[in-house]
Order: sequence, then structure tokens, then C-alpha cells
Amino acid sequence: MKKFKGFTLIELLIVIALLGALAVGLLAALDPFEQLKKGTDTGTRNIVSEVHGAIIRYYGIKSHMPWCPTGTACPADPSGNDLTTAPVSTSITNIIEAGELKSDFVELAGGNTTKVFVTGSEVDATVAVCYKPTAKSFIADANSKYTIFRAATCTVGSGDCYWCVK
Repeated sequence: MKKFKGFTLIELLIVIALLGALAVGLLAALDPFEQLKKGTDTGTRNIVSEVHGAIIRYYGIKSHMPWCPTGTACPADPSGNDLTTAPVSTSITNIIEAGELKSDFVELAGGNTTKVFVTGSEVDATVAVCYKPTAKSFIADANSKYTIFRAATCTVGSGDCYWCVK
């Protein structure tokens, strides 16, 4: 009687089934769509911080907010405007011209400029730059507690809150 070395078909099928089950479990644990959302949110968070810093630096140099013309009364403060709408879109241009943001900032930010919102006041010299997170972990972040108008009145983790730099 000859003995054959190797695995039987049934043994191979069992191993393949176990590896498949482990792969499905790992994929569910990693949630690739959630990882993509985290990446997008991280990029948007960087844009928020960059815009906020640029507005503060602009104010420090010019002694007025970028949405207010020099030496005149401020026509309108931004109130939850995204970076592509007036008066904020003009502000971005002013900040770029002052050298506080790169000349290709809007292109580098890509489509994320519509996800970043600015609320500010020339009188109080205050500004808040916010975005609405999409990743579950960022929604649950304790810093995602503001409304778009700078008020800390939303329920953390509700999905209606914004992450802001003030």
C-alpha cells in the first residue's frame, strides 16, 4: 500500500473557509469607508486650522478682518459662510494677497472649501472656523460641540455639531 504525502481536498477547503472568515472579520473591523471619511476629515481639519491661523495673522498685520475694507465700516461679518461665498471668498483672496496663505490654497484645498465655514466679528475681533465631521470618531469627538454660529449648544455625537477652531 502506497502512502501519498499532501493534503486532502477537504482539508484545503476547510483552511480556505477559515481564512475567508478571518478576512471578512478583519474587513468589518477596519471599515474602509470609515477610514476614508477619517482621512477626508483630517484634511478638512487641517484646512480649518490653516484658515483660522491666516485670519488671525491677517488681523495682526492689518488691524482689521479680511472681510472688512481698510478704514471703512465693515459691510457684513460672515455668519456661517463657507469659503466659497461672500464675504469669505473675498477674504481668502485678501489673505492670499497679504501672503498669509499660499497662492494656490484654493486649488490645494480641492472641493473641501465648501465644507469649511467662517463666522466672525470685526467689532469683537473674533473668528471661528468650523467644519462638520463625517467620520464616526470625529463626530463623537468632544471638540465637535459647536453650532455653525460658534455657540456650544449642540449635543456632542448627534451629527449636527461642528468642529471649530476659535
